[in-house]
Amino acid sequence: MKVRKVKIGIKDVETLLNEFADAAGSIEAGEKVKHERGVYFTNIQAFRKALTQKRLELLHAIKTEHPSSINHLARILQRDIKNVAADVRFLEQAGLIDTKKETSKEISPHVTYDKILLEIAV
Repeated sequence: MKVRKVKIGIKDVETLLNEFADAAGSIEAGEKVKHERGVYFTNIQAFRKALTQKRLELLHAIKTEHPSSINHLARILQRDIKNVAADVRFLEQAGLIDTKKETSKEISPHVTYDKILLEIAV
């Protein structure tokens, strides 16, 4: 089984903007640009705020239990559905969860990777 990974990094805003400008310049010059998939935070505090213990438990439950809906996930975690739904929305916006609309009312969350790698620029 191939291990799928998602990269999480911490880079300051200036570094991110410089990397974006470099990529835009390469595209404009007709050069190939390396596609790098990942989620980046501007500092360690933002990272800690985003990936709390509850959210890490939620990611693990999605990966191992394959819940059919957010309601099902809340029952698995024994947490309030509103809090679970908010965490799912946040993690989806951060690119750490994919969701699929199953019915008009049910959304199933999915985690498509096996590991999270943390990279911190010094």
